[in-house]
Parts: sequence; C-alpha cells; structure tokens
Amino acid sequence: MDLTPFLDSLEGARLDDVLLSVAVSGRVAIAMKGRFLLRAVCESFQDRSHIGCAVTDESSCLDYLAREPYELLICTDHLENGNGFELARKARAAQPNLKVVVLALGDVIPAEYAEAPWLEAVVAEADVVDDQRPLQAAVMAVMGHHSYRSPSLRTGTLPYLSCPRLTPREYEVLDLLASGLSDREIARQLVVSEATARTYTKRLLQTLGVNNRLQAVLKGMRCGMVQL
Repeated sequence: MDLTPFLDSLEGARLDDVLLSVAVSGRVAIAMKGRFLLRAVCESFQDRSHIGCAVTDESSCLDYLAREPYELLICTDHLENGNGFELARKARAAQPNLKVVVLALGDVIPAEYAEAPWLEAVVAEADVVDDQRPLQAAVMAVMGHHSYRSPSLRTGTLPYLSCPRLTPREYEVLDLLASGLSDREIARQLVVSEATARTYTKRLLQTLGVNNRLQAVLKGMRCGMVQL
C-alpha cells in the first residue's frame, strides 16, 4: 500500500503529540505494517509536507529513497512485504546520513542485527503500549545523533499486560480502528453520528486503560483481540 499521494486528506494529529515536538527539517520516510499503523504515524506529524514516503512494503520504500535524500526513516520490523531491519540496513547503505527508528512489533532485535552500527534506534511495541512515549524519545535521540533502545529492550523484561474484557461494541470499534478508519469513517460503518463514534472510541480507550488509538490497537494485538 502506498499512502503517499493521499497524505493531504488525513486528519490532524491525534496521538498525544507522539512526534510533534521533534524538529525534522528534511524528508521523512515511513514504512509500517498495515494501514492503521501507517496512518497513525503519518497523522502524528503536524507538518506532513515533510513526509515523502508512506508505504507498507520494503521495495516501495527503497524506490522512494532512491529518488532523493531523506533525513529520517521510521519503519516496523514486520512489513506487508519485506523486513524492516533489512530495509533499515539497505536504506543506510544507500544514504549513510539517514537516521533510522525501527518499531519492533516482535519486541526483540534479531541477533544478526543487535550490534549493527547502522541500527540507531529500536522501540519495542510493548513499551508503546506501556505509555512511556518511546517513539518520541527514539526520534529525538536520532535527531540529536544518539542511539536509543526502549526500556524493555534494555532490561530484557516486558511490562505487565492486563487484558480486560470488551463488550461486543468495543470489539467492533477496535476492529474498525485496526482497519485504519477515522472516527468519521467508523460513524459511517456503524450508522451513527461522528460524535457517537468518538464516544465509542473514548470508552474503548478507557476500558483498555490506554491514552490513544495507537496504544489501543497495539494492546488489542498483544491481548489477541485484533490483528492488523
């Protein structure tokens, strides 16, 4: 999937300023597994004119990187087609000054990449769910020419995960969120007002004990409630 041509149609930032405080002056490439993650990270940039690439596969991202210089690459380890760690390696080989942040949905760094000098920042999915703002910290670190590993990757211990019971409506909303739908689109799917859809989303976040849609879907994945 290539979301790049549709960036102007996305809604405003809604992820509790995950990346808004980070000053990025150059081009940003984003490669995420699935529409939801791709859309969520894109929407967390207040100025989306910096995003030159928003895709869900390795080869498309490399094609964009071959056209012009980029300053930052944010990708997941798993992609719809390809490997995020390999994408990071190839991207850094092509553009040595590129800064890279990998979101590890598998919560681990494979042994063959653990000591790689080009792997500057890695964030475990579990730490995003645990609300430690590791994505923000990782981007700030690489923009300041530092390396970063989120807390569970440093300690080797995953945070405690509590999985609440959802109502049928909450499961339905979670599925729609994971599909990458906005509140407006969810309202159309459920045949309710947009205000009601926002209320449903707010109640889901409260039940899951999280602060934003990204955490909700990632926690739902970890609890086996939903898949991307």
